[in-house]
Amino acid sequence: MPPKNGKRKIEEGGLIVSAQQSRFHVDASDTATTKEIDIKDLTLTIGGRDLLSHATLTLREDKHYVLVGRNGTGKSTLLRALAEGRIPGVPWSLHMLLLGQTDVVNSNSNLDETLANLKFEDGTILEHVMRSDARRERALVEAKHLSEALENFKDPFAIVRAIRKLKHERLVRKHDEMAKIAARRSGARGAKARKELIAAEEQVEVSQLLLEQPGSEIDAVAIQSETRSAVDTLSEIQASLDAMDSASAETRAHSVLLGLGFSPDAILRPFSSLSGGWRTRCSLASALFQKVDILLLDECTNFLDLPAIVWLQAYVQSLTDTTVVVITHDRDFADAVADELLILREQSLEHFKGNLSAYEHERRSQTKYLTRMQAAQDKKTEHMKSSIQSALIAAKRTGDDKKLKQVASRKKKIEERSGIEVGLKGGRFKLNRDLMGYHTTMRDSIEIPTMDPLVKICMPLEPPELRFPGALVSLEKVSFTYPRAKAPTLVDVDLVIHPGERVGIAGLNGSGKSTLVGLIAGVDGPGGGGLRPTKGTVTRHTRAKIHCFSQHAVEALEQKGAAVGELTSLTEMMDLTAGQLSEQEVRGLLSGLGLPGRIASDVPVAALSGGQKVRLALAKLVWSPPHLLVLDEVTTHLDADTVLALVECLKQYRGALLIITHDRFFMRCVVEGESLNESTGDSDEEEEEEEMKGWQAKPGTVYRLFKGQLKALDGGMRKYEAIAEKANGKLGVLR
Repeated sequence: MPPKNGKRKIEEGGLIVSAQQSRFHVDASDTATTKEIDIKDLTLTIGGRDLLSHATLTLREDKHYVLVGRNGTGKSTLLRALAEGRIPGVPWSLHMLLLGQTDVVNSNSNLDETLANLKFEDGTILEHVMRSDARRERALVEAKHLSEALENFKDPFAIVRAIRKLKHERLVRKHDEMAKIAARRSGARGAKARKELIAAEEQVEVSQLLLEQPGSEIDAVAIQSETRSAVDTLSEIQASLDAMDSASAETRAHSVLLGLGFSPDAILRPFSSLSGGWRTRCSLASALFQKVDILLLDECTNFLDLPAIVWLQAYVQSLTDTTVVVITHDRDFADAVADELLILREQSLEHFKGNLSAYEHERRSQTKYLTRMQAAQDKKTEHMKSSIQSALIAAKRTGDDKKLKQVASRKKKIEERSGIEVGLKGGRFKLNRDLMGYHTTMRDSIEIPTMDPLVKICMPLEPPELRFPGALVSLEKVSFTYPRAKAPTLVDVDLVIHPGERVGIAGLNGSGKSTLVGLIAGVDGPGGGGLRPTKGTVTRHTRAKIHCFSQHAVEALEQKGAAVGELTSLTEMMDLTAGQLSEQEVRGLLSGLGLPGRIASDVPVAALSGGQKVRLALAKLVWSPPHLLVLDEVTTHLDADTVLALVECLKQYRGALLIITHDRFFMRCVVEGESLNESTGDSDEEEEEEEMKGWQAKPGTVYRLFKGQLKALDGGMRKYEAIAEKANGKLGVLR
């Protein structure tokens, strides 16, 4: 017989998941008394590589978590395994929904045939969001069919067919769920589940026979019984619709769409008219609209502008009756929504009560404190050992027994004083209070927390001399209108960028930021678009090099990698530099940007992660440093540690920077000159001094592009955030 406590393993689609289970675990369709998840000894393996090994995953009811970790550590895989029910021990009765980077995964998405055939694309955006709630949509369909049958006085058998069809569909769904349960259980519980599955199969067969029964064989008693059953079932459905607040569905969906940046007119347009970025927003709206037990959001801030991010931040904070797990590269958003952190590192999950900035501050402080304690203790121990050795030599020479006793006493003191010096409550360490249970030492040892190796981004920082002074780019009263457009995109824009200057541009998606970049870059700017103003003048320094990074550069790499399967980062850069850099120099450049060794030479571009493609796109721009480097949403796909490393690198860049981003932290640090310690809430003076070493650019200016006009923000990015909060305050956060 299998052990009562053991590990269950689920293998699907190349992903192997195992976790400790006991007979007391609430599993599958068992009704959970709590929304809490507590999984021990969790192991996730994909392609023979362990993402998690013997980890503990705990999600407390209605808490908000931020899952952090380096790119490629398995964060998205963990959330998908949760949403798809692949982790043994997670109650099947919990309703979980995952908004992934590509799609929505609903743990309760078993739709009946009627729902599966609905074409959401045929309706408006508002209807699409409302129909995304499978439970509500199914209940509405069931209520409609029963109501129509009860009101059909011409066909005496209509109500019989309707209630029998509804019962049959429910039995089929229950059977499918029980089949999954039986496949995942073993031992006595597995045998019981298989017996229940056989019973469910028999019920489905009986139900199918009743569904196919001709009207001539249905008597009056059966009609009366089925009618009562239909009335009772309709009452239950109406009660469930009231419980999920179905009547306010349109109002809630409308509010969510407005908060995410849809205009009142756009909400009523066909869903099929949306572009890719706006479809992503619509998917997010669909996820937020539904009432679930556990909401999993993977990079939910991608493709959102700051007002939408600020609204989403407030909305997530308002979800007091939902457990939320978020993966995001936006540090300010992560800090605002996190009650606790889940840190995925070294194939394990670490839990921390607090946000990311607090975790990093505490980790650094604790590491520094314990390191100093260990150094001081080592110095003291070395001194005592030296005195013991001297006393021992003197005692042997003179035969003095007292000195031998002193030697023994000092050896005992070394043992007693080696280890942690601070007790559990912050006072002096006491053995009988602070080191309970069996132990072989007088004190607990000093364990200095391990830290992940710092991400380093190195790139050429010094653009060539311009030979004569002058502004790099000057825009004077520039306006631009696209052909056949009803209104101008830009109106009377004035902007001057000097060498070494930092400029930031914030604004809504679609406000004209990319158009402005195209005008700045001109015909000579890679990826700039070569736009010319409709009115006004654009003057560029005749010797200035202007290079632009945008998501189009990453998409171009993806397309080229797909077309040329053998293309690698190294071959791409060797072709681009055309002999101006040696292979060794190209490898050094790629390694400095996070594409070392075989990743550069052996991994095809098509197989690179999103973050690695960003690094390659940057390498193509900075191998010959431009005088003006334009970075449009460069932090997308980069993890928090890599964003920090990029900030540190850009602070040392001698050329001018034009930053377009919705990431408040990135803009404040790179453009406004805010120190990393100040931005993360860490006031360590030594680290601030270290950060200030070397060349530093002067704090720059953040501009807001709104209704075609470019205006400087006196308060910088914090001022823009306040404007967004004020605008969202008018919308409210309605649930």
